[in-house]
Amino acid sequence: MPHVESAPASNGPPPQDAWHAEFQRLLPLWESLGDSTKVIIPISISRVNQFDAARLDVEMSAMLKEQLVKVFSLMKPGLLFQYEPELDAFLEFLIWRFSIWVDKPTPGNALMNLRYRDERAAPITGKEVRTGLEGPGLSVSQKIFYCISFVGGQYVWSRLQSFSAFRRWGDSEQRPLARRAWGLVQNAEGLYRAASFFNLLLFLYGGRYKTIVERILKARLVYGSPNMNRAVSFEYMNRQLVWNEFSEMLLVLLPLLNSSSVKKFLLPFSKDKSAGSSGDEADCPICRSSPSIPFIALPCQHRYCYYCLRTRCLATSSYRCTRCNEVVVAIQRQGSI
Repeated sequence: MPHVESAPASNGPPPQDAWHAEFQRLLPLWESLGDSTKVIIPISISRVNQFDAARLDVEMSAMLKEQLVKVFSLMKPGLLFQYEPELDAFLEFLIWRFSIWVDKPTPGNALMNLRYRDERAAPITGKEVRTGLEGPGLSVSQKIFYCISFVGGQYVWSRLQSFSAFRRWGDSEQRPLARRAWGLVQNAEGLYRAASFFNLLLFLYGGRYKTIVERILKARLVYGSPNMNRAVSFEYMNRQLVWNEFSEMLLVLLPLLNSSSVKKFLLPFSKDKSAGSSGDEADCPICRSSPSIPFIALPCQHRYCYYCLRTRCLATSSYRCTRCNEVVVAIQRQGSI
């Protein structure tokens, strides 16, 4: 009977602390997989939505201003013109009061599903972070500073520009103090425009803080709801695009058309059968009434009112008779020699 030898074990028994060493090696990996609250969730807010929200807010303010001006349309002309900066500031204050002050988005931000978040107090990691959009709204100090800088700043700057232009600070014959103040105003405007342009470049690169005020206040626009689509009907957008293209085509083609030739071509189709009657011939073909001061067009000698014929001839150098489509070269009072 053959003898079968068992194969010797390739490895010896593990050391006594092998389980402990392996546990220590895998423990950091297990903690990193189990504790996902330490992972920072990156968020990206559409820059187009932020620009659209700002534009919608401007349009909303313009609509409110138009309705308010209509209320005073029967009053003294130009009454609201001298108080236009105050009117703009009042409307901007109303929008701020009933939106940002009460922790609600502005009309433009609401349409674009955006809201302001205090970036200083926004949680980066933690159990409360699920989508990266969590975070409190603006604090009271941020809201007040936003109103002072945005509403009050625009009002003060508008009044300063109108006052300096009215006082003619930039004229050379003005006093040195006025010219120096005008130079300071121009330098401040140039500095602000340069800072705004630099902030725009930073916004296009990073997608944060559309304006300088938002960057100073650390007020960032984030999505109000992570699962909300833009409520814009494509049917309405298609109609708007078709109408815009059609109107642009008409604006291009209408100046190229000869209106006199078109009227002459359509005249046989639109001419009334009773147009040649004596009653119609006696009436003015423009106002369709009996002429109070009858004048005739030369050389066709058709009868018109003086004011109707005179205004048409002054408006158009080569006015054509409404009845026969012949060029009117002169007018003459009926019955005169």
